[in-house]
Amino acid sequence: MTTLPFPLPDAPTLYAPLPALSEVQRDEALGGVARIDTPDGGVAYVVTRYADVRTVLVDPRFSRAGAAASTASAADFGLGALATGSIAGMDPPEHTRLRKLVARAFTARRVEQLRPGAAGIVDELIDAMLELPQPADLVEHFSLALPVRVICEMLGVPAGDRAKFHGWSDTLLGGPGSDPRVMGAALRAMGEYFAGLIALKRASPQDDLMTALIAARDEQDKLSEEELVRLSLGILIGGHETTANQITMILLTLRHHPEQDARLRADPSLIPGAVEELMRFVQLGDGATSLPRVATEDVELGGVTIPKGAVVLPALAVANRDPEVYDEPDGLDVTRAELSHLSFGAGVHHCLGAQLARMELQEALRGLFTRMPAVRVAVPDEELRFKQGMIVRSVETLPVTW
Repeated sequence: MTTLPFPLPDAPTLYAPLPALSEVQRDEALGGVARIDTPDGGVAYVVTRYADVRTVLVDPRFSRAGAAASTASAADFGLGALATGSIAGMDPPEHTRLRKLVARAFTARRVEQLRPGAAGIVDELIDAMLELPQPADLVEHFSLALPVRVICEMLGVPAGDRAKFHGWSDTLLGGPGSDPRVMGAALRAMGEYFAGLIALKRASPQDDLMTALIAARDEQDKLSEEELVRLSLGILIGGHETTANQITMILLTLRHHPEQDARLRADPSLIPGAVEELMRFVQLGDGATSLPRVATEDVELGGVTIPKGAVVLPALAVANRDPEVYDEPDGLDVTRAELSHLSFGAGVHHCLGAQLARMELQEALRGLFTRMPAVRVAVPDEELRFKQGMIVRSVETLPVTW
């Protein structure tokens, strides 16, 4: 079996999966599975083929709770501090209990009710951008501002507090090798903030998601105080960080596919389907693996026996390029039909905010391509600066002209 280094090396390009992972996926002798020797002397397995990745995500023999409880997992694979004790680090039935409390806020029907408000925010942000000198920073003025405003309004976070969260979020999304003390300090700071905000909303309830969660805590005793804080924290981070970075990476990716870019700009009716294809195609991170699982018994994947207790890393971005599932998987086609992808995960941990993210990305592209039809990235890739140590690609600034 092939053994890969840990941490995985940086990808040589922003626009394709790590070559080593693609080679593992397409090598019949390997069965799509590679081993990683972790710094603590343990062993992890990277799974790369669509069918096997989906199995890891949906099969209860692969435990998120087991991974979140592992010190090695928390320290070495990122997001451990956030996942431990949160909905992201639970298995059913505890996970089911908490997810039910918030799932109704993220249904397709509820998200469609939010669409006009999100479209209004998009237009507001673009109105403001059009008044700026060119080039302007898309990150500051649009791609980060949009999802932050939407999720903060859903939760009921005061407008004046929004700026605090991005630094904390960046820290908690640090990649392998991040200082756990720094991550812990950010987690405590966010927890203290939310504890204070919860106290304020108890005294003055409002029509928002956090007030509804407080009612579930106080009136129905369906979650603990710590769970209430962790849920609010997880929703906030999950509700803005990846969507903001997807917007910037979509524009960068489309620049390298001018025919697809032109087709999408010329026909905005393609946007909903194009968002799915772009979610499949865009490389949001170097390693591009989902949160780890731990095998609760011996399980065979791709002809390889994953031993009980082993950490398993499902490589979503590579699975989304599996030639067994997609015709011309390394090609971008904004008209690709009947598309399924694993960018939002699958199973009980399928992204809670998937419908919200879809809607925000659709409205973001609609606004940019109809209100600013000539919008273009104003610097070459070589001049882009990405935040270091992040598990998702987060560009510091993205100068654009229009």
